[in-house]
Amino acid sequence: MTTYAASRALVDGELASDVRLTAVGGRWEKIETNAPARGEDIRLPGIILPAATNAHSHAFHRALRGRTHEGGGTFWTWREVMYEAAARLDPERYYRLARATYAEMVAAGYSAVAEFHYVHHAPGGERYDDPNAMAKALIAAASDAGIALTLIDVCYLRGGIDAGSHLELDPLQRRFSDGSVAAFAARTARLREEAEGQATFALAAHSVRALTPGELRELAALAGELESLVHVHASEQLVEVTACRELTGMSPIELLADTGLLTSRTSIVHGTHLSEGDIELLANTGASVIFCPTTERDLADGIGPAAALAAAGVPLAIGSDQHAVIDPFSELQALEGHERLASHERGHFSPARLLDIASFGPCIGEPVMGLRRGAPADLIAIDDASARTAGATGAGIVMAASAADVTDVVVRARHVVSESRHELGDVGELLSCALEELWQAP
Repeated sequence: MTTYAASRALVDGELASDVRLTAVGGRWEKIETNAPARGEDIRLPGIILPAATNAHSHAFHRALRGRTHEGGGTFWTWREVMYEAAARLDPERYYRLARATYAEMVAAGYSAVAEFHYVHHAPGGERYDDPNAMAKALIAAASDAGIALTLIDVCYLRGGIDAGSHLELDPLQRRFSDGSVAAFAARTARLREEAEGQATFALAAHSVRALTPGELRELAALAGELESLVHVHASEQLVEVTACRELTGMSPIELLADTGLLTSRTSIVHGTHLSEGDIELLANTGASVIFCPTTERDLADGIGPAAALAAAGVPLAIGSDQHAVIDPFSELQALEGHERLASHERGHFSPARLLDIASFGPCIGEPVMGLRRGAPADLIAIDDASARTAGATGAGIVMAASAADVTDVVVRARHVVSESRHELGDVGELLSCALEELWQAP
């Protein structure tokens, strides 16, 4: 049993005083307010908030930060640089880059991450001796960085859609593919057996561009058999929506519903370009949508219909995706800010509602998150007297703070960040070493 004490904490969106939190077995057993600290308590500074859930991550994309802005371009030209980074990865480099990236996440206030993992094999598609070597590198990286991992194992079989048909994989994409849904099922079954208890496991279709309708149906059957969570990139780009309609006569969301892949266990990543019918389908099936505002802004994807989805009852979550920014406060501020720009109105998501979105757990396999009994024993402490946060009141601190204001992070009752320092040491140095190694690799 571990107990923490704070003079102030945001509990259920309200500012509470003299808060004691008791963790047993890595979960919150008791949350007390107006309860003075005791001698054995670990005292936490500032104001306590629920830790954030990073519901969509590509760890290796951290290598692209600050390297893709010359000469403009589009999502598709950015993707070529991303493929170059992917081609340089091996299990050792992947581990070191992911460990540093995950450490940056924890220091920023994330306690859990859903890693959308598709770099499965060696360049050219050759198999490593252990076909799950890359996945195991991510599992080890998350453990060492002190972040809870949901490994989203991605099925990626096609190279895209063009001229009304799916394309074969190009050479750079071959390492992403198992070749068939059956081979994907066999590899992931082995991983779940060999790494049981080390992470939460889920499945993904990379996108409607990367699987044919028949393959989507096969994957839906596998997910149903396993009762697995499913994540899918969908409706991120207008080109994708148009190509899907030309191929199938349906939007990506309609196609996912038609193939059985859209259920209450499904999380749609991005959902930037949705019709009213798409939103209705999402609401009726109980699917959730993961917004990645800083990435969607960086890639010029567009502004997704967050307010319309919320009004329809669709649960929302956030992710840092390509890690152009790793800062949950930036994601939340952008989620509300983008709605203001699109609607010319303020106040679509209250600060308390944003905190709930930040800690949404079902999409990573956690029914309850936040400062609640039974939830993982995660929290963050925020400096409420910094140049950014001074004067902010109550939950309004969410609209003022940044990752730089996070002083302490507890993950599953493990005090990973204390006094703004991660237990691994200098995160910037970890990142610099990992990135230098990657970009100097042949």
